[in-house]
Amino acid sequence: MKAPHHWTFFTNHAHVMICLAKSPDQPLREVAQQVGITERAVQRIVADLEEAGYLQREREGRQNHYELHPELPLRHPLEAHHTVNELIDLILAE
Repeated sequence: MKAPHHWTFFTNHAHVMICLAKSPDQPLREVAQQVGITERAVQRIVADLEEAGYLQREREGRQNHYELHPELPLRHPLEAHHTVNELIDLILAE
């Protein structure tokens, strides 16, 4: 039997967005644990998403609240006709 492959269909950026869509008040440390990357990597991804307008961070007391802008299109030309909301709805649908 072959060893399992260590790749996924989504980027870490998508994984972070999905985690924050599920729980917008969770600490980035928890997001890092769920995604399987370092907290510093999650911080860089959050900064990328903020800079591109996909995410807004608001300080609420001692913690951050993250608000996604799901109406924005996905970034790659192959899926740009779909929105972030469509991706999140697909993944979080039960």
